[in-house]
Amino acid sequence: MTKWTGTADPVERSEGEPDLSAYRRAVRDRLPVAPVVPAPEPWQPVLASRVPAGGLLGIGFATHPDSGHDPVMVVSRDGHGLFDAVTGEKLAGDRDPDPEDSTPDAVADLSCPGLGPITGSRVGIAGLFGGGPHTTTADGRTLEFVSPACPNDRVLLSGDGGLPHAGPHGERWWHIFHSRHSELRAAGFSPSGRTVAVATSSDISWWTRGADDDRSGNTEA
Repeated sequence: MTKWTGTADPVERSEGEPDLSAYRRAVRDRLPVAPVVPAPEPWQPVLASRVPAGGLLGIGFATHPDSGHDPVMVVSRDGHGLFDAVTGEKLAGDRDPDPEDSTPDAVADLSCPGLGPITGSRVGIAGLFGGGPHTTTADGRTLEFVSPACPNDRVLLSGDGGLPHAGPHGERWWHIFHSRHSELRAAGFSPSGRTVAVATSSDISWWTRGADDDRSGNTEA
């Protein structure tokens, strides 16, 4: 996950380090004032509100063997859950996973066993213990999280290659999520590039552009 922090503690600056250029100050100053806006077409929120998941540790993506959708696996202190990323339907849940598999840090690759339709596989989980989903797609979308006013992280979706975002907000880049109330755990694309998920310590949100979206050659977000 790509992260940019707009300010640094003065004690961490090396002696004699020059001030930010006017250009970099302009980039830094416009991020905090960019409002949260809906993701652009063809992205659509999967559900009208965030899915609560108290004590969320991380998320991961898989591929449904029948539908080809991108299931989102959620790992929290309350167990494991698997959700269809296109419909939002909960496909499976396990309130009492085996202790050796309950959190991804139990194994070197930060994975947990799949459940429901993906039983028999393992899913890489990104979040509290490390790891990270894709931050770019094959057709030029980019997802970043930035912290111009710590500790509130902002998630940006763009079609212009990422920071410094030469185009205007709402046309070439979009501030789609602001973690005002909970700590950001992970944000990224599914391997197919059809789903964006954002997880905090208390909930998860995601957007889809559907299995039929033509991803070839279109660099609009």
